[in-house]
Order: sequence, then structure tokens, then C-alpha cells
Amino acid sequence: MSQMYKVFVNQKEIILTSTAPKGKGVKVLPLKSTPFKNIIRIIRTTRVKRLYLMHDNPKKLLSGFKKKLPVTIAAGGVLQHEEGKLLFIYRKKRWDLPKGRVDKGETLEGAAKREVKEETGVKKIKVGKPAGVTYHVFKRNNRYQLKETHWFFMKTSYEGVLTPEIKEDITKATWKNKSKTAKAIKNTYPNIEDLFDKSKLMEALFGSE
Repeated sequence: MSQMYKVFVNQKEIILTSTAPKGKGVKVLPLKSTPFKNIIRIIRTTRVKRLYLMHDNPKKLLSGFKKKLPVTIAAGGVLQHEEGKLLFIYRKKRWDLPKGRVDKGETLEGAAKREVKEETGVKKIKVGKPAGVTYHVFKRNNRYQLKETHWFFMKTSYEGVLTPEIKEDITKATWKNKSKTAKAIKNTYPNIEDLFDKSKLMEALFGSE
């Protein structure tokens, strides 16, 4: 069975795959022997939108890529009010879902719950099943890092005021119904778009009517 992971670098994608892609203009490199500086140079300086990194063993795709750069583990919430609406935050001119770094000694679920509370002010959160994992590369202190974010379905009956965490550049926190959620996904980050797509979140949250 072929395995595949998407790692986002801004609007571009690094695809970790065990099956060679077909088509013109496709850039394929061996995962094991390609240094990260070569990968990022191609992503940043060429018109390649998708860079494929190949490894014959699907089990080594993710671990092989993680050896190339520091990894930050984060957790976040796909939080739905029991009345049906989904919680979004607005950060740097895009809609996003609340998330943040997992602290030492914290569980993924615990971190996801804490981050949602800190970034939006929502209390009384029940954490449910995992909703998916996303990967993106970012730069901090002049070093590239991989962020691996674990998402969880959550429920709440919270009726209080939403308080966006301004110091984290969050200017709004708001509940959105199905049509507003669909609209927000058109102005979000690629990893959030991928989460909705890959995990079929619209159906899971709002049904398939």
C-alpha cells in the first residue's frame, strides 16, 4: 500500500511518497540522500509547486524527513459548539483553528484543550477523537523547523464571550455555521485546508446533506 505525507512550505508542498508520480514538470528527489538545504532551495527559488521525495519503504517516509530538521510538536482543536457551529480564529489576515506547542510533560489532548482555551477563552471543553495530523515547515531564529500538529475533535456548551489572544496575533475568535465555514476555508492556511480535505471534516461536522 502506498503511503503519502504532505508537508507545506507556505503555499508550496513537499510530498513524501513511496510511489513515483507521473506527469510533466514533476520534480522527484531521493528522500534519504537529499539534504534539507537542497530541498528548501528548490522550494524557495524555483517555480516547482510540488517537490516529491521518494523512499521505497513507506514506513521510513516520515522518520526520514524528520531527521533533516528540528521538529516541534503542536496540538489543536476542531471545536464544535453543541448547537453546531465551529470555532475559528482570525490571525494574520487568514482564518485558522486554535493550536499551539505541546509543553513538556503535557499530553496531546491536554495541550490542545489548553491552547483552545488560551487563544479563544472557551471553557467547558470535552476532547474527543483525533481529527488528523498536519505538517508544515516554518522558520524561527533563522532556522527551519517542522511543525507536526495533532488535531482533535472537541465539543462545548460554552455560552460566554470569546476573547482572542491578541499577543498571539489573534484579532478575532468566532463561531461559524456550515456556509461560513466553507467560506473561511477559502481564506485559510494550506495545512488547515488539507485537514478539512483529507479528514472530510465538513461531513464529520455538519453532515452530508
